Amino acid sequence: MVVGFLASRPGRWLRIVTGAGMVVGGLASGTSRGAAVALVGLGPLVAAALDWVPMAALFGLPMDGPTLRRELGVSDEASLLEGFPRASMRDISPTLH
Repeated sequence: MVVGFLASRPGRWLRIVTGAGMVVGGLASGTSRGAAVALVGLGPLVAAALDWVPMAALFGLPMDGPTLRRELGVSDEASLLEGFPRASMRDISPTLH
């Protein structure tokens, strides 16, 4: 189901990248039409950052990401950055060059 994908981590990243691309592309064009595209691009960007899925309301499902995933039976994922390697102070050489 599309709503389940949009609520997942890859779906949220896709919405963030799409929204950011619309904002940057719209502002880079320098036209009033581009400004409108940038304004529309804020929708998916902000919704994904706040873990909302507005499309879920069309299907009578909750818009809140964790609640939606629980209702769909999808595993609740921790954060968007889960699984990325973290910088550790141990990896840095103690010697200053």
